[in-house]
Amino acid sequence: MMMEFTTWDILRNLLLAARWTVLLSLVSFVGGSLVGLAILFMRIGKNVWLKRFAQGYIELFQGTPLLMQLFLAFFGLGLVGVDVPAWLAAALALTLWTAAFLAEIWRGCVEAIVRGQWEASSSLAMGYVQQMRYVILPQALKIAVPPTVGFSVQVVKGTALTSIIGFVELSKAGTMVTNATFQPFIVYGFVALIYFALCWPLSKSSQILERKLNVAHRNH
Repeated sequence: MMMEFTTWDILRNLLLAARWTVLLSLVSFVGGSLVGLAILFMRIGKNVWLKRFAQGYIELFQGTPLLMQLFLAFFGLGLVGVDVPAWLAAALALTLWTAAFLAEIWRGCVEAIVRGQWEASSSLAMGYVQQMRYVILPQALKIAVPPTVGFSVQVVKGTALTSIIGFVELSKAGTMVTNATFQPFIVYGFVALIYFALCWPLSKSSQILERKLNVAHRNH
């Protein structure tokens, strides 16, 4: 006997799954920010080998599909005898992918600071670390906020691909609920609305921050 699902049952199950989408997005974004910051310092530092490593890392993760990275994190480690849960493989792959993009976004923001700021701080006998800490990074941070917030939308949407390795987040739950209810229009309509509810505030915040920071920069 087939179980009857009300519209509320469908929505409730999708909202429960959306918690995992939000959690995975937060873990990936925070972890990606930390790794990305380390890659950024390698990329803009003076050590040639670290710069090459950082550049290679960025090109590798930007130049290959996220789907393939998820497969390698989940199945690749399994081939060498490491049993990786789907949620861990998803978090690892998304973190490394996020780090590559954030490092490149932030590198552009650092390089957007005019050369005169480097020269002025150098004339004050500041070392490289002091220049970065007190002069360059505070200014680059203002430029970086809007694109960083904007990229968080891509992280949220990227979590949908983790369903391919069995991680049950919003899109995977949508497929499972559709198979149980045979109501794809209603189910995926709700899925789209939930993704929109998650992503639209982030996109709007990015636009508002960009306008405000641009105005502040011009006034300054």
